[in-house]
Amino acid sequence: MKIFKQYQYYSKEQIESKANEVLRIMEVNNYPPKWPFEASRAADALGIMIDWQSIPPDTQGSIVAKILPLQRKIVLNELIPKLSGGFVESTIAHEIGHWILHVNQDEADGLTEQLELNLGLEDVTRYFLCRTVDTKTSQINMNSQLENIEWQAQFFASCLLMPLHILETTRKGRDLTNWKHLYAIQEELGVTISNLIYRLQSLGWISIPKGSKQIYLGKAAPNGQTNLFDR
Repeated sequence: MKIFKQYQYYSKEQIESKANEVLRIMEVNNYPPKWPFEASRAADALGIMIDWQSIPPDTQGSIVAKILPLQRKIVLNELIPKLSGGFVESTIAHEIGHWILHVNQDEADGLTEQLELNLGLEDVTRYFLCRTVDTKTSQINMNSQLENIEWQAQFFASCLLMPLHILETTRKGRDLTNWKHLYAIQEELGVTISNLIYRLQSLGWISIPKGSKQIYLGKAAPNGQTNLFDR
């Protein structure tokens, strides 16, 4: 039995649909989503525990969080001082994305039951590692399955934290090319500014040329430079 699914391609629309399904599960299980969004409520609705532990770095660097499928647990690294506010919400939502998109949930639950019977199963310590507290991984060219898996989880997180209907309501009366207005939206939604920018660009609502702080409406800036976040 495999805890983790074989890699598969998901379109943006498919990922957004799965994030919206989690929001519906929250409603059904009496954890109605509220904004600023609390990703821990989504975890509660899915029966996933949140824990804070000291996670030492490995040979590849710092580890922000990890998900332990057999324990239905997301572990956040208490050694990282910046892991607070919108960073926490993004990190938890990212790990929930792994749970929804990449974990064989029925298999994991079944293996947990067998593990409790001391059957000596392999793979019991495998987990996804999150090495970023923001959306930096989504700004690079994705050229491997692992990188695509991380992109999928981060895009899921942005959809969960900022569903389309909430953004459409929040943007009313605001100028998306005005940084002050964007920071006001960020504060209202409880996300980081980079997460908000990523989400707005992925929707094609705004574009920011590389190396610039100038914001344009739509996907392409006047010089023809396209959105960095297109996929």
